Amino acid sequence: MVDIKSVACKVIQDETVAIQNLINYIDDDFEAVVRLIYENKGRVIITGIGKSAIIATKIVATMNSTGTPAVFMHAADAIHGDLGMIREEDVVICVSKSGNTPEIKVLIPLIRNNGNNNIVAMVSNTDSFLAKNSLYVLKAKVEKEACPLNLAPTNSTTAQLVLGDALAMCLVECRSFSSRDFARFHPGGSLGKRLYTRVSDVYDGTNRPCITREAGIRPVILAMSKGRLGAVAIVDGEERLEGIITDGDLRRMMEKYDDVDGLTAKDVMSKSPKTISEDELAYNAYRMMEQNSITQLVVVDKERHYKGMVHIHDILREGVV
Repeated sequence: MVDIKSVACKVIQDETVAIQNLINYIDDDFEAVVRLIYENKGRVIITGIGKSAIIATKIVATMNSTGTPAVFMHAADAIHGDLGMIREEDVVICVSKSGNTPEIKVLIPLIRNNGNNNIVAMVSNTDSFLAKNSLYVLKAKVEKEACPLNLAPTNSTTAQLVLGDALAMCLVECRSFSSRDFARFHPGGSLGKRLYTRVSDVYDGTNRPCITREAGIRPVILAMSKGRLGAVAIVDGEERLEGIITDGDLRRMMEKYDDVDGLTAKDVMSKSPKTISEDELAYNAYRMMEQNSITQLVVVDKERHYKGMVHIHDILREGVV
């Protein structure tokens, strides 16, 4: 019977070693490729065949999402019309383990004949046709595959993937690519919403439960109940924030006092409520609530004028987290 756990662990160990060895191949060529792409006005065309083609599509996706325009071109389709997508100013990265596949041997001369010499090899075999006919070589070298037959691409495709990530992340640093830039390319899903949805987009500014510090407990409870946010803000005559009373404060009040009829809002309120600006990211509001174990934040402007409350349910309903 096969020891399944041992086989799985060995594959992971083999691929870990393959990745660690890549550090030895981050050389002048790698740096030159980063500079070539960064300084170039064209796109990055990434091509490959078989499993390498699948890795190429992932590298393309990573580059596009981090500010480097990239296009995938299948090596087999290139000689049937797709070669027309390559322009002279583009950088062409050919991904291949052996560097000697028939498609690659046909493709490289055709790219050059069309006037493009910015050919980069991402290859394990540095003595291959591809390596010898490229301007620069990205060395995705592996000694063997994790496959017990040493046939199925495993270590080699993992090495290509990691090297592609390293290339893309170097370009992120070169471009000073920010989270705001990232948001422009990821407007959909919770990831995009984290990066562009603001408090002003999620909270209801018309629902503003508030009361003055002199108000009795009954008006406090009524205001809190009407607002349905689990809290009521305490404001002065100019609607500047002075404090907050939450449903938790009311529970603690009932435990502390036998008679609450003579109490006012100032006797119960918390004087240092957690606040946030309308312009702050909604995800940051969620993190503040999570860190402070609370369910709402008071929204204020720069002069601490009360604008309303953002509740954790507002953020969850919007799909920010």
